[in-house]
Amino acid sequence: MNALAEPLDGHDADVATLRVRTVWISDLHLGTPGCQARALLDFLRSVECQTLYLVGDIIDGWQLRRAWYWPQAHNDVVQKLLRKARKGTRVIFVPGNHDEFARRYVSHNFGGVDVVEDCMHVTADGRRLWITHGDLFDGVIQCAKWLAYAGDAAYEFTLKVNRWFNHVRAKLGLPYWSLSRYLKHKVKRAVSYIDDFEVAVAREARKRGAHGVVCGHIHHAEMRDIDGVLYCNDGDWVESLTALVEHHDGRLEIIDRSAEALPQVATRPLSLPVAGPVLVPEPALREREPALLP
Repeated sequence: MNALAEPLDGHDADVATLRVRTVWISDLHLGTPGCQARALLDFLRSVECQTLYLVGDIIDGWQLRRAWYWPQAHNDVVQKLLRKARKGTRVIFVPGNHDEFARRYVSHNFGGVDVVEDCMHVTADGRRLWITHGDLFDGVIQCAKWLAYAGDAAYEFTLKVNRWFNHVRAKLGLPYWSLSRYLKHKVKRAVSYIDDFEVAVAREARKRGAHGVVCGHIHHAEMRDIDGVLYCNDGDWVESLTALVEHHDGRLEIIDRSAEALPQVATRPLSLPVAGPVLVPEPALREREPALLP
């Protein structure tokens, strides 16, 4: 039997406490110790939606190439996403730079998940939102990928320090706190980089005739107006623990679960890669796919 065919997390009858029209999540970084898989599972169990967008960096291929890490909780997240697709949720995957291997499967369907390069979402109140991971507007990724790899290694070291720090905080009865998130807000160059990225993405959304944009990539949840364009970043599930949701009236909201996060507990990774369904083209799904952009 395929290892992803049946759920292992034991929650077939999840109780939805948050019912919305659309959910956007990104930067899960499954396959890394920094992924907050348990908190993510709790969120996925609690939410019910018509459409779920996976806005890139869902599986961290960069880290997995360096060292295999795949604990059961990460497998459970994949199973939860596939089960949502089986039960009628429209699941759309927009690959990012860490899972760029999936870009070769654009217009294919993976276990009920539609893979697209980018797409346009229309909200309940008629606004057009362009959905993209955002790495194409990162100068480091596009012009100096070796520097991006070096930065990724440094970021992973910061997360290791952060996990140790939060174990100490937990023993003192203090809540979760993100060192990397703090540095992004305090280091002048990081603040400038984030602002430049947001402006560039919003400008491209305007060129495409969209009212707004939803992206990920920079692990910085934000929703603001940039020169008349609604910029939305759904954050991540490594340090921010955030998602973007659309309510049934079209209202958008950032959901922050960081206050509920517990320190990560070391787990033994699965010894072998988990085999998944083969990516198979399904032309019959074209009617339910979002419109691909030129």
